[in-house]
Amino acid sequence: MTTKTPLIIDTDPGIDDAVALAIALNHANLDVRLITTVSGNVDVTQTTENSLKLLSFMKKEVPVAKGCNQPLLIKLEDASEIHGETGMAGFEFPKHHTKALPFHAVEAMRKTLESNEEPVVILAIAALTNIALLFSLYPEMKVKVSKIVMMGGTLSRGNTNSSAEFNTYVDPHAAQIVFQSGVPIVMVGLDVTSTAVLASKEVELIKGLGRVGQMFHALFQHYRGGSLKTGLKMHDVCAVAYLVQPELFQTQATHVEVALEGPAVGCTVADLKMKYHTDTNCEVCLAIDVPAFQEWLVENLEMSGDKLHD
Repeated sequence: MTTKTPLIIDTDPGIDDAVALAIALNHANLDVRLITTVSGNVDVTQTTENSLKLLSFMKKEVPVAKGCNQPLLIKLEDASEIHGETGMAGFEFPKHHTKALPFHAVEAMRKTLESNEEPVVILAIAALTNIALLFSLYPEMKVKVSKIVMMGGTLSRGNTNSSAEFNTYVDPHAAQIVFQSGVPIVMVGLDVTSTAVLASKEVELIKGLGRVGQMFHALFQHYRGGSLKTGLKMHDVCAVAYLVQPELFQTQATHVEVALEGPAVGCTVADLKMKYHTDTNCEVCLAIDVPAFQEWLVENLEMSGDKLHD
């Protein structure tokens, strides 16, 4: 019998976040204990609402805690031009009556970590503001985190300025705090996730997967992360894939730092040759088996749809 991995998901839905959440919530090897939200793709009020309506649609009861509405030190720049004004436009979700927890996401993380006997994985698929605050306010909680699997950073070009990926660009100071925390980190970066696209064949297969497939197919029509012709980029889904099927990836241990100012602010600088550091602080993904990932994603969305009808 496989032991389920206890999981906290920190997120900012977002269309690819929504796919990642649907798979994680229904995966046989994952036990999602808490979902925390942060501003990023859209503001935190909307990312919280998106998480709640997705949970209601998926018929899952997982606590949601609203987190930070802005980065630690700089002004928020969202990605509504990619995900739409609401973050998940294109599908009319049924009305729901679920509410977020009455306390901040950082407190919810602390409570969840304290109450769990074994260390918890944090799946970080947004700016790292909440996690940086958790480690700053409650450094004793670091030992309760077995690892952070994050979608963020890049080893090559960025999608904001020329060098930075969006999640680390949104709050570079938070990213630097997390990379310096001493907690094991797996970085699934933009250079890898940009290759993990859903082609038209997979999109049509997903359309046929009942209510879940129809919902995501509708959202995909409004997603600007790639296109239906060139392929839709499933950035955040790659972090879930690494968590449950790491053999899809090639990785390397290295040391990563974050640029905090200048034209490359938010850039993740990886010392891949370990010329300037003696210690590693991150396992970075170098490549992904794209055909196997595409097959895995469709299969897992199909299982998510099946569970909706159990």
